[in-house]
Amino acid sequence: MAEKNTLSLSVPEFAVEVAQTLHSAGFEVYLVGGCVRGLIMGREVADWDFTTNATPGQIQGLFEHTVYENDFGTVGVVLDGVPDGDSEHTVVEVTPYRKEKGYSDNRRPDAVVFCDSLDEDLSRRDFTINALAYNPVTEELVDRYGGIADLHLGVIRTVGDPAERFEEDALRLMRAVRIATQLHGSVEERTLQVIQEKSDALTSVAPERIRDEFLKLIMADVPDTGIRLLLQTGLLTHIIPELLQGDGVEQSQAHRYDVLEHNIRTLAHSGVKQFRLEVRLAALLHDIGKPKTREWHEERGDWSFHAHEVVGARMVKKILQRLKFSKEVVDTVTLFVRWHMFFSDPDKVSLSGVRRMVARVGEQHIWDLIDLRMCDRIGTGRPKEQPYRLRKYVSLVEEVLREPVTPGTLVINGTMLMQGIGLKPGPKIGHVLHILLAEVLDDPEKNVVDILLARAKELLQLSEKDLAILGKKGKVRRFEEEEGQVAEIRRKYRVD
Repeated sequence: MAEKNTLSLSVPEFAVEVAQTLHSAGFEVYLVGGCVRGLIMGREVADWDFTTNATPGQIQGLFEHTVYENDFGTVGVVLDGVPDGDSEHTVVEVTPYRKEKGYSDNRRPDAVVFCDSLDEDLSRRDFTINALAYNPVTEELVDRYGGIADLHLGVIRTVGDPAERFEEDALRLMRAVRIATQLHGSVEERTLQVIQEKSDALTSVAPERIRDEFLKLIMADVPDTGIRLLLQTGLLTHIIPELLQGDGVEQSQAHRYDVLEHNIRTLAHSGVKQFRLEVRLAALLHDIGKPKTREWHEERGDWSFHAHEVVGARMVKKILQRLKFSKEVVDTVTLFVRWHMFFSDPDKVSLSGVRRMVARVGEQHIWDLIDLRMCDRIGTGRPKEQPYRLRKYVSLVEEVLREPVTPGTLVINGTMLMQGIGLKPGPKIGHVLHILLAEVLDDPEKNVVDILLARAKELLQLSEKDLAILGKKGKVRRFEEEEGQVAEIRRKYRVD
């Protein structure tokens, strides 16, 4: 069992200053938990947590701005002028050494008692890789339980008896799986066995806490690994039991896998592509309505899943609400699941149909929906993300969303022509604007108010006939530009 080592880690200056303040006052002080793990692995650290033999009162006495509003002794040291995201200050948490007594509800200690020993404090922590302590002033690393070795191996192992650790807080059952997923690692055999034995204890945990762990798991590089571990340990039964309904449910001939496996593989590709949370959740849940809608189609000799996206959307809304996801996430993922079957035969796809779909899901979501479709395709076992028909659909989406070529492209309009050069209402306004547009398309630097107004004055010296002819030529130039943009989009997606 390792004891103490000296190690130089890249701790930010503000955290070193907090440690130095406590150290100079004669107190022991160590960074603990996930921040130490992140420093050793060279990963970005979001939260800085210290432990010390100082009491809450002593901690508060050393710092100008603190917050102390909890039953666990944790003092928030507020560092003004150290930005953290959108905030103008950073909060570093400093907690006295402590030990905990009794866990009658499998969620929180019945009592928290301060102690004088770092060893006692580390002995109550969940996993060996979280029982590391580092003093950034002396560069002393304390490793009582072989956490460094486990970290290098990617192994999640409890501190001491796993049964005792999981009885203290049932959320640790899920944390073990989540951390193993994030580390691309595994759960030690005895620890894994106890998780399986005690998986039912997860029902005692608040859905908000489960959601937070699930969110971190789903955003890992390999979220499918996490889902498979949840499935193996029995924890998934207490998180999204509806997913298990797809286990062994055979699909149509277009699919190589059953519904559950297909959902997991679809999620896997969303991780490979580093897609955002809503796309990943939709990838995992997009076909959750299939088991309820499966029917045998005699004529085709195959299974059908009519309206599974409608049934699935209703189920997804209830699942995410049950897990206390925000309304925005619930609504967005439900929308994606509802419309994930958004295109069919490429010969029947039209610009008007694409416009209707963009109107349904919104311009801000249409590309996410296409990302989901690519994941869905890979999840079937097919080698290509974008076959011809999807590329054609994507090209039509880009056509719909492109900025139209109209006189509105100009920095002036008809009102400005009337006010600026005294042009009267009538056809001349349209002719002048189309002539100016054609000239700006050829030379965008001319799209300046003074230049265009001066050019408009010149045009008014022409006869109505000549002005009309040039106006029609301007319209032709506009249409040529639009056709050129569409042609370029189609070449881009190889559907021309």
